[in-house]
Parts: sequence; C-alpha cells; structure tokens
Amino acid sequence: MSFEQKSSYTYEEILTCSEGVMFGPGNPQLPHPPMLMLDRITNASLEGGANGKGVIEAEFDIKPDLWFFQCHFKGDPVMPGCLGLDGLWQLLGFYLGWTGAQGSGRALGLGELKMTEMITPETKMLKYVIDIKRVINRALVLGVADGKVYADDKLAYEASGLKVGLFDNSAKE
Repeated sequence: MSFEQKSSYTYEEILTCSEGVMFGPGNPQLPHPPMLMLDRITNASLEGGANGKGVIEAEFDIKPDLWFFQCHFKGDPVMPGCLGLDGLWQLLGFYLGWTGAQGSGRALGLGELKMTEMITPETKMLKYVIDIKRVINRALVLGVADGKVYADDKLAYEASGLKVGLFDNSAKE
C-alpha cells in the first residue's frame, strides 16, 4: 500500500481520495464535493463491528445551506434519502481501498433499507456506521456490509446487505 493506513482521516485527507490520489490511479475514489457525503472518518478497523469482521465510521456535518435543501423540497427541505444511502456506499468503497483492494468502486445494491427519521436543515450531524460482513479480494473484489445512519444520535436509516465492487477500468482511456 502506498498510503498510510490509519484509523481516522480528516476532511483534507478524504479530499485526496476524491481526487484519486490516496489509493492511486484506477483505485477506489470518493466523489468530489458536493456529492461527497463524508466530512471525516472517525474509526476504521479490520476487527470489531457487529460481525467481528471490521467496521468503519464517519461523520457528515449538516448545514442549512447545503445544495439539496434548496431544491428538495421547496418550502419543505429534507435531505434526499438516496444521498444518505450513497454516503453508506461511499464509506464501504473507501473501506475496500483502505484494506488495499484495487479497482474503481461501484455501488452494486443492497438488500433492504429502512428510513425512520428525516434529515432536515435543523439536523446538526450524521454519523455513518458500516459493519463489514464479508470482503472478497480475488479476481472479484466485493464488500458486503450492513450500515446505519444516525441523525444527531437518532437512528435515521438502516441498510442491510450493502454491496460495493471494485473493477479494473485500466482498459478505458
């Protein structure tokens, strides 16, 4: 690995991942703002979590002037549920790169999603928790996990069977 595997990362370090620098060209890359749904990674470990197979946690600060509140919905602002789900997929993809797996990350699906809280401009912070269920790192690279999103410490989303794969895109030029 050419990067420093740490248990936490700052926003500035996360931005190097969105620029394609952290894990190197053709490897997992986070989206660039404003689609980046993480402000800091607070815990990454190959052990622990609900399944004992690894865990990664991150936070995202909610500010009333975030772009999606301006258009979803006018006069009744709420964060689109798909963005919270994307934050979970982003974090799982980061985890795969953090373990040293190679390839470009793509969300592949999920088993089930339950949303119980709305994320509004009054919300202060989201906390993402990804509990790893399985990582396959052979010709196929696949991460399978369960995830939770907490809005100001209240469970807002619960996703089971999140799937992210890494693919060799070196032939694309």
